[in-house]
Formats: sequence, C-alpha cells, structure tokens
Amino acid sequence: MRGLLALSRFIDRINEFIGRNIAWLVLAAVLISAGNATIRKMFDISSNAWLEVQWYLFGTVFLLAAAYTLQKNEHIRIDFISNMLTKRTRDWIDLVCHIVFLLPFTILITYLAFPWVLKSMNSGEISANAGGLILWPAKIMVLIGFTLLTLQGFSEIIKRWAVIRGIIDDPMETHENPPSVEEMLKGMPKVHGK
Repeated sequence: MRGLLALSRFIDRINEFIGRNIAWLVLAAVLISAGNATIRKMFDISSNAWLEVQWYLFGTVFLLAAAYTLQKNEHIRIDFISNMLTKRTRDWIDLVCHIVFLLPFTILITYLAFPWVLKSMNSGEISANAGGLILWPAKIMVLIGFTLLTLQGFSEIIKRWAVIRGIIDDPMETHENPPSVEEMLKGMPKVHGK
C-alpha cells in the first residue's frame, strides 16, 4: 500500500501543478477576447483565428483543470443529501462511483481520443472556418485532459481505500466540521403558509 500511496502523491503533485498554473490561460483568453473585440469595433477588422484561440484556451483550461478539481473534491455533488450520510458511507460511495463510473468513462474517452488526435495530426486538419487554425492542438488537449483525469481517478481510489482501511487520515477533511442538515436548515428563511 505504501507504494500505491507514493504513486497517488506523485499524481496529485502533477495535477496540482497543472491546476494551479493553468489559470493563467483564463487571463490570456480574456485579454485576447478584449483585444479582438476592441479591434473589431474600432477598425472593423476581425479574424476567426482569434476567436478560435479563445475557444482553444477555454477548452484547455476546462480539460486540464478537471483532474485538479477532482483532487480538491470540488466536483458537483448534492451536499444537502451527502451531509445526511455517515462519513464511511460517503467514502464507500466515492470509491464505488470512481471505480464503476469515472474510470470506465475516462479510460474509454482516452482510448477513443488517441487515434482521433493522431489522424488530425497526420492529416494537418484545419478548421472549416475561413482563416481558422489547425485543430490537432485543441484535440490533443482532450487526450491529455482525460489522461490526467484517469490518473487522478486512480489516485482518488487509492486514497479512498486507504482512508476506509484506516491507513491514512482523509486528505479531504478540513479542521472544520461540515454543518449538519439541522444547522443548514436553521440558517434558511422560514416560509409561512397561507
């Protein structure tokens, strides 16, 4: 188990590095968007390439940050229902869902993306838009993003199993306890009937 936990830490470090640094692409996309809009309005000049660069940057951020989001436990869940369950039940649900749903999906997408990317690279595929860009850089981000998400899925399975067995403390647990359902309901405004 020690070797698997070391592998998990290695995967976590890679995805944390990428997740923290990929945010700069959002700034680049915003600046390109603002510059493109300004030039279009002031000089009546536009380029599909600039629009596509914005899409590429947004897609890259979304795809490469997905593994980091999973690592930080920031993916969508229904906290209201989740907080009603015991910690052990939540751990088992996470473990089973990662094995049964997440990994098969990410492995399948990675498997299917590989020949799709190679075909695009070998053919020099270009966007159908006038003045559009080559497509393989955007397509390769799908392959890289799902590969990272698959690796992070394995890391999460290793950590969840170690938490369930009592080998490690839960890395997702903070020092603050999440509010109970009753505490959450106390803070909600009361609705009066007619």
